[in-house]
Amino acid sequence: MPGPTPAKSPVRRADAQRNIAAILEAAVNALSRNPDASVSEIAKAAGVGRVTLYGHFPNRDDLVEAALASAIEQGHAALDAVDLTGDTRQALGRLVHSSWQLVNQSRSLLLAAQGVLPPGRIRDLHAGPVARVEGLVKRGQEEGVFRRDLSTSWLVGVMHSVMHNAADEINAGRLDPDQAAAFITATVLAAFTPPGGRVPS
Repeated sequence: MPGPTPAKSPVRRADAQRNIAAILEAAVNALSRNPDASVSEIAKAAGVGRVTLYGHFPNRDDLVEAALASAIEQGHAALDAVDLTGDTRQALGRLVHSSWQLVNQSRSLLLAAQGVLPPGRIRDLHAGPVARVEGLVKRGQEEGVFRRDLSTSWLVGVMHSVMHNAADEINAGRLDPDQAAAFITATVLAAFTPPGGRVPS
C-alpha cells in the first residue's frame, strides 16, 4: 500500500515562487509593450517553458489578470510616496500626476485586460488605489473645496474614467502623452469644484 504523498520540499517551493515572479515580470513587460503578446513570448522572456507557465497560469486570461494585479500592486506601493498633505487640490494634482505616470506605463496592459476581463473585475483590482483617492476626495468635501452635492464614489469614478479615457485617446493617436497629466488634472479639478466656485489653475 503506497504511503502518503510527501510534501513539496522547500527548494521546490522556492523554485516555483521564483518562476511565478519571473513569469509575472515578463508578462507585465510584454503586455505593456504589446497587448496581444503571446504566452510563448512571455514564457521565453521569463526563461521558462510553456508547460511550466501553464502549471501556474492555466490559460492566457488568468495570466493577463495576474499581470494586471501585479502592476497595480506595485503602482499602489509607489503611490505611498506621494505627498498628500497640505492644500487638498494641490495634493490631488500630485496624485493625478503620479497615478497617470503609472497608468501610461501600463496602458497596453490595461488594453489586454479589457479584452479578457469584465469591467467589474478590473474595478475590483483597483480597490487599493481607489481607496487612496476616496480618502483625499472625502477630505476635500469636508473642507468645502470639493463639491458635496455629488457622492464621493461618483467623483472617484469620474477621475477613474477621465484617466482611462486619456489612455484610450493616446492609443487612438488623439492625445499627446506629454499633455495627458495636465489635461486630466484640469478636467478633474473642474469636475470636483463646487458649483459657482473658482476652478484652480
